Amino acid sequence: MGTFLVNIIGCFIIGLLFGLLEKAHVMTPGENVLLITGFCGGFTTFSSFADDMWVLINKGDWTTFGIYLATSVILGVLLVWAGRALVR
Repeated sequence: MGTFLVNIIGCFIIGLLFGLLEKAHVMTPGENVLLITGFCGGFTTFSSFADDMWVLINKGDWTTFGIYLATSVILGVLLVWAGRALVR
């Protein structure tokens, strides 16, 4: 659950930051790299997510695997959109 929440929150933050960048060009390229690539890339935990997926597969817990995978991807994309839309 922790990995899921961090990844979902990171998606929303990335959406907000990219929205700000696109709308007002309020970030320099250096700030873009620092905040979006650096902070959000370090904050979100794709490697932990991948390990969680591997553990669920090895346990044979296909239901949890499918739900976790689908909700992570779908909710992640929706929250990136929400972050960008909020800035517009």
